Amino acid sequence: MSQHDEKYASSPQAKEMADESMVRNLAAQAEAIWPQESPIFARHPLGTGRVLDLGCGTGEITARLAEAYPDATFVGVDLEEAHLERARTRCAPFGDRVRFEIDDALALSYRDASFDLVVCRHVLQAVPDAARVTAEIHRVLKPGGRAHLLAEDYGMILSDPTPRDSDRFWQEIPPRFGEAVGCEMHIGRKMHAILHDLGMRDIAVDYVVLDTLRVPRETFARIWEAWRDGYAESIAELGLLPRAEVDLWWKELIACVRDPRGYTLWQVPIWTAEK
Repeated sequence: MSQHDEKYASSPQAKEMADESMVRNLAAQAEAIWPQESPIFARHPLGTGRVLDLGCGTGEITARLAEAYPDATFVGVDLEEAHLERARTRCAPFGDRVRFEIDDALALSYRDASFDLVVCRHVLQAVPDAARVTAEIHRVLKPGGRAHLLAEDYGMILSDPTPRDSDRFWQEIPPRFGEAVGCEMHIGRKMHAILHDLGMRDIAVDYVVLDTLRVPRETFARIWEAWRDGYAESIAELGLLPRAEVDLWWKELIACVRDPRGYTLWQVPIWTAEK
């Protein structure tokens, strides 16, 4: 899920678990998503441009981008200094062309028209106002600059077979969770209207198809396990389901991923647009 998973935590214990699971989640998600996502970046060569990685987490994707664009410079921003420290260590080989700072996606400290590319992944479903974050991205982009937005949508997940109908879990729990914490769990499908209303052009969406035919089952299982460890406590504390039932749902979903007969699909919308 989010690079700001700790936002969802409703107690110190839940926050600690969400934070630890987020680090594991970032690694597994990058491993699963990057092979299909990198060609999207490759459609728009950057040269010596300046890139903002908004919600960079531990720098998993910043490092991949710095390698892909050897002449570009990068700024990664996040809310958690501990995550940024991991990112600095990861990206140390790139020297001073990659740096990391604390900043707020809802009110970026950068001037208008500062960046040639803004990358924002796994963040928009985890903020209280995704339209405002997108407006900030638009503001800091140079004219002709591009946005690359991975906007999750929890109505785009399915698993079969499971002892109970897992579609009911995905269709019912994420929207209730989002309402409880003040976030939009279906932001992926809403991005076209947001980008259109900002006057952006060349709007496109690519769907990264993560399923148990394209992604190794153990990689997929690591993502689901990190989600379980990061969210089970909060789902129960928010009163959405009893903890025993939450654990049972995740047990069935993870078992489906590992079952050679099982099929799990997570469609990930990636929106791109030009200012």
